[in-house]
Amino acid sequence: MPQFLSADDTDFEARFTALLGMKREDSPDVDATVSAIIDDVRVRGDAAVIELTSKFDKLDLVPETLAFSPAEIDDACARVPQAERDALELAAERIRAYHERQKPEDARWTDATGASLGWRWSAVSAAGLYVPGGLASYPSSVLMNAIPAHVAGVERLVICAPTPGGVVNPLVLLAARLSGVETVYRIGGAQAIAAMAYGTQTIDPVDKITGPGNAFVAAAKRRVFGKVGIDMIAGPSEILVIGDGTGDPEWIALDLLSQAEHDESAQSILITTSQAEADAVCAEVDRQLRMLERRKIAGASWRDNGIVIVARDLEQAAVLSDRFAPEHLELCVDDSEALLEHVTHAGAIFLGHWTPEAIGDYIGGPNHVLPTARSARFSSGLNVLDFMKRTTLARMTPEALAAIGPAAEVLAQSESLQAHGLSVRARLKKLNG
Repeated sequence: MPQFLSADDTDFEARFTALLGMKREDSPDVDATVSAIIDDVRVRGDAAVIELTSKFDKLDLVPETLAFSPAEIDDACARVPQAERDALELAAERIRAYHERQKPEDARWTDATGASLGWRWSAVSAAGLYVPGGLASYPSSVLMNAIPAHVAGVERLVICAPTPGGVVNPLVLLAARLSGVETVYRIGGAQAIAAMAYGTQTIDPVDKITGPGNAFVAAAKRRVFGKVGIDMIAGPSEILVIGDGTGDPEWIALDLLSQAEHDESAQSILITTSQAEADAVCAEVDRQLRMLERRKIAGASWRDNGIVIVARDLEQAAVLSDRFAPEHLELCVDDSEALLEHVTHAGAIFLGHWTPEAIGDYIGGPNHVLPTARSARFSSGLNVLDFMKRTTLARMTPEALAAIGPAAEVLAQSESLQAHGLSVRARLKKLNG
């Protein structure tokens, strides 16, 4: 059973604070293993990647087969059923349209001193996108990672998608094709992250790596950060639903289970102002669990990490939600727009009874790569800007330097950086003849 709390409980604050600090992942200490893998790939390149792929994925490769050939991608795409192709194409179209609106604009202006200031945006030159393989092979993740990069203008995009035993998900390769990615390597794990970060004889290094993965992939991303950029270190999935007693218990229960079925470490939270709704949703979760294919996973998630809170009112519910800063937040209330004004921290917000979180996972348009583990307090979901960088611009005229240069010289002297001040003074002397 999930944990039940009521705002009227005398120990509510202590129990709630404890929930915020609960550890949902019991990942093994993989850092030493990952460090050794990265060092091996840096030294031996292709040979290390091939050896590790054989060891972990039971797939024997040679340098020429590290990547899928165009013919193999064509063949896989041809095997995708029409209904799934149509759905994937619609998703790609909607995701692209949404992210096109995120493209930033350059700016340039002249201030009162005559100085020209501004910035310009440019894409990173190359990005590597990690896509989980095996049982957790998600073509939707390909679209969500590759399309923003393509929209940003990244010149070279590559995907690493492990294929344990050589089993390929044709939808993953079709998603790559629809996203404008032609190079897909059939490798995974920490060795794939190392290969993209440092390069091998066959695989050119990239500038940024994005995409979810297991504990080994997460540890590898931590290790290579600084050599390359990364998107985030994602934890188990989570959803928080705020209700006011007007929702359909079946709908809310299924929304909670949509995240619970991801992983035993996933978390589903209901905060409602109605005790009756809390009881009805919990009963419905128990009923739906009996019918789910992944009921063992979802059941463990709900039992170990599920939380049900009865709040005094929606204002308190919003405050509690902000303290969780959930990855996914559903506002299953009559006036979701009014409640939205009270919410600050969430990776993605789904408004109203008719907006299940699953729409955001696949077809809505916004990105489904989102901050977890309360990191929505200070970070955002994956977007076009993650594949771009802003370069500032400044041009001083003689008049502008005369106006602001003396202050720069004073500040340089205050920091005991003599050459800084002298570089300004030399130009001011030239102006003064």
